[in-house]
Amino acid sequence: MKNKKKRPVYFLSAIGKSGIITWILIILIWEIASKFNTPEFLPGPLATLKGLRELIDRGVLWDDVRISLQRVGIGWIRGIIIAVPAGLLIGRFKPIRFLFEPFINFFRFVPAIGFLTLFLMWFGVGEASKLMLITYASVFPIMINTIAAVSGIDPVKYQAAESLGASPLQSFFTVTVPGSVPGIFTGIRLGLSGAIISIVSAEMLAASEGIGYLIYTSRLYYRTDWIFTGIVVLGLFGFIADKVLRKIGNSAFKFYGIVNQ
Repeated sequence: MKNKKKRPVYFLSAIGKSGIITWILIILIWEIASKFNTPEFLPGPLATLKGLRELIDRGVLWDDVRISLQRVGIGWIRGIIIAVPAGLLIGRFKPIRFLFEPFINFFRFVPAIGFLTLFLMWFGVGEASKLMLITYASVFPIMINTIAAVSGIDPVKYQAAESLGASPLQSFFTVTVPGSVPGIFTGIRLGLSGAIISIVSAEMLAASEGIGYLIYTSRLYYRTDWIFTGIVVLGLFGFIADKVLRKIGNSAFKFYGIVNQ
């Protein structure tokens, strides 16, 4: 009997943790708000679904999604490759930190969209400028979190490694790198967010395809439902990608202290 009584409690708890209630409330508020506005100003969930179906039937949406995801993935991975080693070196070695910290603290406050015109002039209107913009937007969140993670490592761990005869290079790979994994992982997640935000900006101003281009050009036809479709698709992509990253982190890097990040 006790187990039967507990089942509804567990069920309700699982629903609450899944976020389903939150999504239902958002959709209800969205639907109610749309009733007090015209479809051109604020389309409701059903109107947005119709717009989604129309874009799918035209064969436009999947191509835009594929192209945007490809750009985000390439730029984000490039950002990881640049930011993680740089962050580890800057965080571990003080001379390197003193040299590069002013540079980092200056450019991390300059948004990626501020460089769009320059990147278009330097790299052209093709893929290179967009990928550079995404890479730039990804680098600083990853690098700053990596530096903070390295700085937060207990000095006692380095002393213990040195007492065991470890060289500076050995202590770097046995203490610095493993101890920084949780911070690096957090930075990678934030870098993905920056990559998605920047690709929308790049595609709005310098592209002929992609989700950002879809959102930007939909205004010409007063298709607010298409704009909402693009926003929902981007949100879902970010939401799912972050969930997948968290699952990977919780399973593959649990030993390093990544649990329920």
